[in-house]
Amino acid sequence: MEESKNYGHHHPLLLLDEEQLINNQSGVADCSKCGEKVSAPCFSCAEYCGFYLHKELEHFVCQDPLVSTKNDDEELEEVRKCFGCWEPLANYTHISPYCGFNLHKKCAELPLELSNICHCQHPLVLQFNSERLSCKICKVTQKRGFVYGCSSCKLVFHIECLSPPLDLATEDESHQHTFTRLLRRVPYICDACGIEGIYNAYICCTCNIMVHKRCTSLPRIIKSKWHDHCIFHKYFLRNDFKSSSCTICHDEVNPKHGSYSCSYCNIKFHLRCVTEEKSLYSVVSLENEYEISNGGLEILSDKSVESATCVFEKNDAGEATKIKHFKHLHDLKLSPFVGGYENNCDGCMLPISEPFYYCLECVFFLHKVCAELPKVKHVWHHPCQQPLSLISNKAFCCGMCWHVSNAFAYECCKCETKICLRCMIAFTPGARTFLKHEHPLFFYRDYKGRCNACSLPTWAAFCCKDCNFVLHRGCFSLPITAHHKCDVHLFSLTDHDNNSYSESHYCDICEESRDPNRWFYHCAACDTSAHVGCVLGQYPLFKLGSIYEDKDYPHPLTIVKKIYHYPKCDKCGKLCEDLALECSKFDCKYIIHWNCATSRSLQRWWEWLL
Repeated sequence: MEESKNYGHHHPLLLLDEEQLINNQSGVADCSKCGEKVSAPCFSCAEYCGFYLHKELEHFVCQDPLVSTKNDDEELEEVRKCFGCWEPLANYTHISPYCGFNLHKKCAELPLELSNICHCQHPLVLQFNSERLSCKICKVTQKRGFVYGCSSCKLVFHIECLSPPLDLATEDESHQHTFTRLLRRVPYICDACGIEGIYNAYICCTCNIMVHKRCTSLPRIIKSKWHDHCIFHKYFLRNDFKSSSCTICHDEVNPKHGSYSCSYCNIKFHLRCVTEEKSLYSVVSLENEYEISNGGLEILSDKSVESATCVFEKNDAGEATKIKHFKHLHDLKLSPFVGGYENNCDGCMLPISEPFYYCLECVFFLHKVCAELPKVKHVWHHPCQQPLSLISNKAFCCGMCWHVSNAFAYECCKCETKICLRCMIAFTPGARTFLKHEHPLFFYRDYKGRCNACSLPTWAAFCCKDCNFVLHRGCFSLPITAHHKCDVHLFSLTDHDNNSYSESHYCDICEESRDPNRWFYHCAACDTSAHVGCVLGQYPLFKLGSIYEDKDYPHPLTIVKKIYHYPKCDKCGKLCEDLALECSKFDCKYIIHWNCATSRSLQRWWEWLL
């Protein structure tokens, strides 16, 4: 039973089928608008006060008085929508059949019945798509607004898909030639989007392509939050793309059908995936910023992507070996070494691994992937329309993982939300590498299952397409190795316990029991195991030794972690056993807990899941 708008009635209305109508009124009821007998399906008052309404719109759209309003009426709010097309009422002159039911004038003047070549057997009736049927022409389900439908055949057509018979050709600047409408009903695969069509095909004889009507006006160039560069619509793709999968949904993209792609990065997107949410892309019309190459538009230089590095030297493979990053004073060199390292990346604060850059004059390290991130980046998962700028040396709480850090981050210029580099890299569309798993992982926004690391349910996760390996967002960013003061060796993230000496699985740091189904940290040399939270501590992602400016203290403060000697906090008097701020002046003994000196927004408030 489906709930509907009240259409001038004080209670909500429900859509009744034949059995429900018989149960309500023994099959006999009059329409409260026209007085005629109603038959299923029809609308009925949810409170059962005797209000019934025909399902067709004839009885309540055109037989009620229409009250006109002007386009510039100040009392007309933008948020109010037309019940016919669901566009804002302020866009056009509108009418109101009665209180609570508003229509644009153009929608109220639509014919109630329509004969069309797409369905010759029966007339099509203007109605709501209450059964949520997909349009027979474009195959898309319209959730709200008017459609033309045939109740006998259980089919509907979007109004915009049923073009007038004289509309035989259409021109649009998104395609260089004129599309001609094919009046014959033939099944086809749209060359623009790859979705099957049956009615109203539009053909371009010059390019020998056949498309839906809505696909005749597809933008040729768009700027999507899913990718740093502008992407281009093409009807056919070359076979030299490095991946055959869509960067968003990870399903295969047929090169013989239309799609969006970035020639600079050799990646592609399904048309339906990249244009599904209008807030995630914008149309680019300034084609003078691009050049014509190989018979089509190719991106040669995208001014919206500004590199964070300046390259001084390259090797024979074209890889940058000496660079200057705009967030560091000295030159950085690509490491030629192979092996384990005990330093952390100054960009993401995760342990250093190949490939990475190191400073020639001071202790500074950057993963190659962190160094190659642009100065400004559009992010698909951020609600603001503004780009995010790369910042550093500023304490922040990540808006996605809630970790507090002072490493590199991206900051929104509108809402000032910060996103750490770990989250930024993890949620960049495409395959992600995780050292604890042999296959690449892909992020799925709508995945239901259990995380392999913490065994908890997940509704969005990094998943492997080759096996059943699943990781939460937070578990994906766990450091593979970590330091702790209780052991001189590095702890390694471990997914199984081979220790036979203990069946109860205790943590060697807190001496509490461990869940054997959850990942933990293990030192093979000492044969010790510990909870993830016990090893990482409260603030594992801080760059120690950096300066923090406290407006309540006259001298600069240095971020430190006391390991063996624990002085008392000058504010609360308790021992400084974790992150603290220490006066940088040699003769000053001032020290204060991080939590005592900073605001609540820069303090960790959640507990580790592992």
